[in-house]
Amino acid sequence: MQYLFTHDNTAELTAPGEVNTLVKPLLGENSLILLSGKQHRRQRQLLLPPFHGERMKAYGELIWRIAHEVMQEIPMGAGLMAREAMQKITMRVILQAVFGLHQGDRYRRLEVLLAERLNLVSSPLTSIFIFFPWLMVDLGPQSIGGRVRRLVEETDQLIYAEIQERRANLDPDRTDVLSLLLSARDPQGEGLTDEELHDELMTLLVAGHETTATALAWALYWIHCLPEVQQKLLAELAPWGHSSDLTSSDLTGSDLTMISRLPYLNAVCNETLRIYPVAMVTLPRRVEKPISLLGYDLEVGSLLLGCIYLIHHRQELYPDSKQFRPKRFLEQQFSPGEFLPFGGGVRRCIGSALAMYEMTLILSVVLGNYELELIETKPVQPKRRGGTLAPGGDIRFRKVSNRLQFRQDKAWATN
Repeated sequence: MQYLFTHDNTAELTAPGEVNTLVKPLLGENSLILLSGKQHRRQRQLLLPPFHGERMKAYGELIWRIAHEVMQEIPMGAGLMAREAMQKITMRVILQAVFGLHQGDRYRRLEVLLAERLNLVSSPLTSIFIFFPWLMVDLGPQSIGGRVRRLVEETDQLIYAEIQERRANLDPDRTDVLSLLLSARDPQGEGLTDEELHDELMTLLVAGHETTATALAWALYWIHCLPEVQQKLLAELAPWGHSSDLTSSDLTGSDLTMISRLPYLNAVCNETLRIYPVAMVTLPRRVEKPISLLGYDLEVGSLLLGCIYLIHHRQELYPDSKQFRPKRFLEQQFSPGEFLPFGGGVRRCIGSALAMYEMTLILSVVLGNYELELIETKPVQPKRRGGTLAPGGDIRFRKVSNRLQFRQDKAWATN
């Protein structure tokens, strides 16, 4: 894999976007995933700044608050589906941090429509209409083709309306991704068109919504399956677990950055992404001149895909690879060709830093403030869900108590 990542923009190998045309109807022809060469480099350079450095801190309080809001909406003693709850959190993060929407009819409507649109991809029947739109025959309001077409059209109308309104009323103080992209310029002084913005927003949605939610659902499952993992994690989170309401807490952006860097918390996230990587394969590389690789002679035009899942289960790299052991990430550092949940090279996911930031902060909120009980009776097995490796069924929990209230009651009882 290391060879593919370090040679994917050379005379030997390229990472062409046109081979990913299957996702064009979902993302749009201007999506970063479908671009190649100069177009890809230009778009990537415009998209990268909002996902690195100081920009990330602006999203921390938002992620923390949304995670609390969603968890507080679940009644005490009620059951919850892990992926469903995490999807609600990650969708709101996307709408607020990326789209810059916080309230109003458009926000509420897009929250519903975008979730429905993404759910279509996970169904073998409805995904046909998304990936092969020429089959989308509108036979009336109740036909599948008609429902899908109207869903896509209404969603796009709302997104374009938001882009156009924001372009007409640029606010330099806003830090959401859309605002930053509206102001971004390439070396020639040109910005992104409305169509390019729409397609990149859809790309960021698809790449950052269900993928992160799926990883969080897996993390909650493993943490509650293994008491020793949960105990170590709670011990590390203990100094921060007292803050159940961000607006009345003393947490700052720097505090949230410190939480996101906690060693064992990061090890748990990395092991979650290793054992069942959400994306099972890398984006394709194409052979541009005859090469020999691992004893194989490869002809021009051959497409190469790295299997992330198989690499993450190589026994010489990860002994007892089927066992969930966060400690392995504290004992050893793995190269980009050995641990690659976000791909690599010129096609590495641009939102990887935000995804890890989300995972660490959301888990710290959920685990540090709410006690959950895993009520699954059988081991959960992975299953392909669209293009991701997800739990075979949504993982069921029960919200048992609020850890803050539990600590207050215990302190009162002992005094």
